[in-house]
Amino acid sequence: MNIVLIGMPASGKSTAGVLLAKTIGFGFLDADLLIQSREKALLCDIIAQKGAEAFLRIEEEVNAQIWAERCVIATGGSVVYGERAMRHLKTLGKVVYLRISEQEAERRLGNIVLRGVVMRRQGETLAELYAERVPLYERYADVVVDCDGQTLEETVGAIVAALRLQA
Repeated sequence: MNIVLIGMPASGKSTAGVLLAKTIGFGFLDADLLIQSREKALLCDIIAQKGAEAFLRIEEEVNAQIWAERCVIATGGSVVYGERAMRHLKTLGKVVYLRISEQEAERRLGNIVLRGVVMRRQGETLAELYAERVPLYERYADVVVDCDGQTLEETVGAIVAALRLQA
């Protein structure tokens, strides 16, 4: 069984994911790093050079090909746009949505362009992105963990507790 983390950019998927993997003795896999490795470029450069739609196709391909056993898999915030990838990830294990509020996302994110956040429409705001993605996160999640105002350790503890309840 694997644990697949989804959520807004800056929700803690990668940072909490590493700590979670260490805590429960699982491996750790970061889908964004797999994309960067395959494309030999940073996420923000891939988006700038190839465009958002091409990036989303690459992201879906990479995520749909992941194979892992006893791993925490941190996905990119836009993975939920790829239905084929999400169907595949759901077959690999439990999907955990790390939920943060729009205000928390804004506070944590900083410069969304440098963070490699996929904006599908020119001039799209974080509020619009949030409104578009939250229903997708909720649709694919097996478990939802609220992360607002939590430390990394508290987030990891909440994930562990939520998954034990699911087991």
